[in-house]
Amino acid sequence: MNDARSLPEITGSLLKENASNLPRRQRTGLIWRVIFQVSTITGILTLTALLINIFNSSFGYVAFENEIAPESLAVDGIPLEELPKETLITILQEHISAGLFRRFERDEPFAQRSRENVYGLVLERVINPQVVGTWSLRDSLFNREQIFSQIAQEFPSADLQFISWLNPRFITSTQSSVAFNSGVRIAILGSLWTIAITILVAFPLGVGAAIYLEEYAATNWVNRIIQTNINNLAGVPSIIYGMLGLAIFVRNLEPFTSGAVFGFSDPATANGRTLLSAGFTLALLILPLLIINGQESIRAVPQSLRQASYGLGATKWQTVWHHVLPSALPGILTGTILAISRAIGETAPLVVVGAATFITLNPSSPFDKFTTLPIQIYQWTSRPQSEFRNVAAAAIIVLLVLLLTLNAAAVLLRNRYSRRLS
Repeated sequence: MNDARSLPEITGSLLKENASNLPRRQRTGLIWRVIFQVSTITGILTLTALLINIFNSSFGYVAFENEIAPESLAVDGIPLEELPKETLITILQEHISAGLFRRFERDEPFAQRSRENVYGLVLERVINPQVVGTWSLRDSLFNREQIFSQIAQEFPSADLQFISWLNPRFITSTQSSVAFNSGVRIAILGSLWTIAITILVAFPLGVGAAIYLEEYAATNWVNRIIQTNINNLAGVPSIIYGMLGLAIFVRNLEPFTSGAVFGFSDPATANGRTLLSAGFTLALLILPLLIINGQESIRAVPQSLRQASYGLGATKWQTVWHHVLPSALPGILTGTILAISRAIGETAPLVVVGAATFITLNPSSPFDKFTTLPIQIYQWTSRPQSEFRNVAAAAIIVLLVLLLTLNAAAVLLRNRYSRRLS
């Protein structure tokens, strides 16, 4: 049935209808805006509370008692902290068992150890400070009198100090069974090794697969099944990738991942639980994310750019390499940043693959045993001693700084390519 009204009448009716609905639409828009603002503020407050809790545990008073007073180990009036390396080795040998001394020598010859390393062994094994009490930053600032009174009554011989668990010694020291002497140097190196292997493996594979699926793959049932599986793999729990890495890299490819094929491994420890296996496992974990993000970035490149390249006589590969890929690279790098952020904080797959919880030697090749910062944080938080929670909080700050540094480097690289394109 045709509308007999004239165009001005129809236009006026629509305007009146829109005007009557305008207050309702404004109220709906206001409600959603408030919801979004509340969600944002809630997220910021939650993150702030988390950071405050971490920093609250990373600083504060610590009371500890030494098994042997450092002053008693002075030689010819020279305090312990100023003694040369040879004297420190002599002190260590005199105060520990011969078997333990041989184990230290076997792990790393004393001739190759630094003075700081030997001094740390003296502190840990000879002086042997035992933490008898720890207090958070909040308690240390607002309840000082109660803390001093408690120490005077319960531990009159204890030494009370306000310390930062996050300090240069913590960054450069190795792991220790004593929280006061523990450090994250080996865990930092392990994380850097693992992430480097992950990026070197996953980035070219992910970008190459995205280019193939978007630019070369035909639209048929085989490629549709591949695409569906990639989308599903992006949501698989990380521990499943750990089981996959255990079956493939640790067991089936053990001669390769342990370095036995190349003659680099120690026959006594060549079991495939190495940095290489960890890097390959995390590469599998982030590969679906890189592929999907790469496809979206390539798909966002205007089709007119491809047509213009073909019009000038360029081949398919020349068009992809010189025009499509550079235009999509900023978006690809953005997805890589997110993928690295996920990989560097993973714990479950590394536990399954065989990350160690206590290592005293720096990793020097991809075929070495490994630990990472998330593994160390998990191990320290599971210890019954309360002081290890302070150490874990300091390690969390180190992990956040490392993550932000890697992300900042990737953002700078992405912005550099963005400026080139503009």
